[in-house]
Amino acid sequence: MRTLAELQKKLVPDLLKIMQQRYFILQSVDNFEPIGRRGLADKLSLTERHVRSEVDFLHKQGLIDVTTKGMYISKEGKLVLEQLSDMMREIVGISVLEKQIRDKLKVKNVIIVPGNSDDYEWVKQEMGKACVAYLKKIVNSPSTIAVTGGTTMAAIADVMTPLNNEYESLFVPARGGVGEKAENQASRIVSEMAKKANGDYRLLYVPDPISESAYQTLIHEPMIKDILQQIKNANIVIHGIGDAKTMARRRKTTEETMNKLIAHHAASEAFGYYFDQHGNIVHKVRTVGLQLEDLASIEHVIAVAGGKSKADAIVSYFKQGKSDLLITDEAAAEKILRG
Repeated sequence: MRTLAELQKKLVPDLLKIMQQRYFILQSVDNFEPIGRRGLADKLSLTERHVRSEVDFLHKQGLIDVTTKGMYISKEGKLVLEQLSDMMREIVGISVLEKQIRDKLKVKNVIIVPGNSDDYEWVKQEMGKACVAYLKKIVNSPSTIAVTGGTTMAAIADVMTPLNNEYESLFVPARGGVGEKAENQASRIVSEMAKKANGDYRLLYVPDPISESAYQTLIHEPMIKDILQQIKNANIVIHGIGDAKTMARRRKTTEETMNKLIAHHAASEAFGYYFDQHGNIVHKVRTVGLQLEDLASIEHVIAVAGGKSKADAIVSYFKQGKSDLLITDEAAAEKILRG
């Protein structure tokens, strides 16, 4: 028998379009409150006039509160978001997408959120919320959670909430800091996550990459040895997947190495390893922290990466099959399926 959503798609497609748009507006207000109409219009690529009429409707329904500081989602608005989430997943065909991606990438579990994180920051926030929700399910004992850096990990930190007050959570950086903005460094991210999750954290003040001689010196330093042991003992890892050329530029890679990556068709990067389209390792930079081989002994390895631009990198990385959960977005999933 056809589901209600399928029948609605046939009989009242315009209604579903309006409903989906209002759902996204509520999501954005929830993620970025307090936010003004102009800011909301920019986030959703809509005209201010259109946003104004939708905001007026949602305000009259008691789903958002409008103040001089900006808009906030109301308690009833939060309840509507929660109740609509499963239906919206069905409307945009996400449940089907998740199964297709599981089969295509041979990954144990896939969670997909609507949208394209290349275009909308709120989609990264939704991937973050999905990650936090999953953590709450698996943190059922004292846990050590290792986290890499990057904008997606920073988005998870932004939406982190207390995990399980019954058990302690220790957040540690999975590796040293890549030469990028301070807010995207793993050490800054784990401190933010720990604060919001009511957990503890340790920091690793080591650059990434480093020379072989510096590496041999650092790993014998007592403080570094201690934090490295805690990282190796992590039972949960949350990591991003980078586009190979983008990550190489962030690391200020030499022209010689860049030419090597191009010649070998490097497509993805994770944990300092560069992979080609078939998942073969084509280059490795010396990093302090988790290594690819460490993932095999870790109970939960969560990859979070989205955006149409990351599709090829996601496929490349999962040829290795080292992570058991992928959290991504609709745009990346659709491109992965198109090949």
